[in-house]
Amino acid sequence: MTLLATLDPADADLTACLARVMAAVLKPGDVIALEGPVGAGKTHFARSFIRARQGDLAEDVPSPTFTLVQTYEDPLGTEIWHADLYRLTHPDELVELGLDEAVREAIVLIEWPDHGGPLPDPLKLGLEPLADFPDLRRITLGGSELRWGAMARLPAIARLIHRAGWSEARLIPLAGDASSRRYFRLIDGERSAVLMDAAPGTTDSYVAMTQWLRNRDLHAPKILAADQAEGLLLLEDLGDDLVARVLEAEPELAPRIYDRMTDLLVALHGHPPPDFVLPLDGPELARQVGLFAEYYPAAVGAPGKGTEIAGLIETLHAKLAEDVPPVTGLRDFHAENLIWRDGDPLGILDFQDAVAVHPAYDLVSGLQDARREVDPMTEETQIARYIAATHVDAERFRAAYALLGVQRNLRIMGIFTRLAQRDGKPRYLAFMPRVWDAIQRDVSHPALAALAAALDGIPAPSPEVIERIARA
Repeated sequence: MTLLATLDPADADLTACLARVMAAVLKPGDVIALEGPVGAGKTHFARSFIRARQGDLAEDVPSPTFTLVQTYEDPLGTEIWHADLYRLTHPDELVELGLDEAVREAIVLIEWPDHGGPLPDPLKLGLEPLADFPDLRRITLGGSELRWGAMARLPAIARLIHRAGWSEARLIPLAGDASSRRYFRLIDGERSAVLMDAAPGTTDSYVAMTQWLRNRDLHAPKILAADQAEGLLLLEDLGDDLVARVLEAEPELAPRIYDRMTDLLVALHGHPPPDFVLPLDGPELARQVGLFAEYYPAAVGAPGKGTEIAGLIETLHAKLAEDVPPVTGLRDFHAENLIWRDGDPLGILDFQDAVAVHPAYDLVSGLQDARREVDPMTEETQIARYIAATHVDAERFRAAYALLGVQRNLRIMGIFTRLAQRDGKPRYLAFMPRVWDAIQRDVSHPALAALAAALDGIPAPSPEVIERIARA
């Protein structure tokens, strides 16, 4: 057994908080061996865990000292077994209790596990009262690194939540983004917050951009508490009304929503970019678009095609865009990363990779969305709206917009191909025809004739071509 993490000292509230955190991540087939002397808090931990899993339907959770086993069910239908083996007379009784099957199909919490014989790769949670402070305990997590290594994060999460005054909150996993970060919603009565769990030491850029945006009245989520060394942030909850969901549910709001998106960019671009963001200039745009030539042509039967595209992007950027002062670009500015708040300003998500870039970059990102159709008239209206608000040279802006559209979308084609072939994630291939159509519209701009020629002979992502990529 490997010692994975320690929580020391922990009072009753922090112990319960750890149980609630653990309740958010365990799944059927997970077995927790609760070890410690009488009065160490094993039942307190189990009770907090079970009630967190049950949420609003939480039952009383008595100690199973005399019944040996109590079973519960959460709202998703997951069975939770709470066993106390202190009075077990022989390990064979586990079969009579059904515990041998439960450890394969349910979440199982076992007090006094040593009375029942070997368990199938459990997470061992030890509770040891501190000699001079009987109300405090030392909690240890131990188990195989391969199976339980991710649990080492949980005590740090519990410590942050407890310190921030959210120890009574129930945690609910949220859908994450394409990165390794994960998110939880904390619900405590009428209030809620969001926990970001990122890799240790990787939140500095997020915190810096949050402060920069909020100081300019742009609504990034407020940071409520942080442990940046551990990569943990407790954030204001902006709600579930992603612009993408609102557009799907209420398409009649599209003109108003896209107006607000464009106006947000106008406001953002009214401030010089911070000095801590990296430039996304011609050479870097050329480097990034190299993903297209590296993956897509060979995957669709045109190996060697497209190798000149990166150089053309850099040359055209110098000609069409380099003379314009860069602005702050959020990079992933689209309907999945914006929160509709009706009369309040749009909420902004996923901005830690901000760059200094040409003003058209984020407008392209929002209007040429790989995940959803944007009406061509909406795109044209918003380009015109941005030009009118910022007084940029319309002809040059449209040329730069088309160039950055080609660059961004070709890179996306490369990424989607790589995700399918290298990472076994083919679901993004369904977006390829929409992305390719945007590329064709962009290269039709007279200033991009050389790029159009460079794409000649590279097959479009027809259903047959997509099937070929998926099979490779």
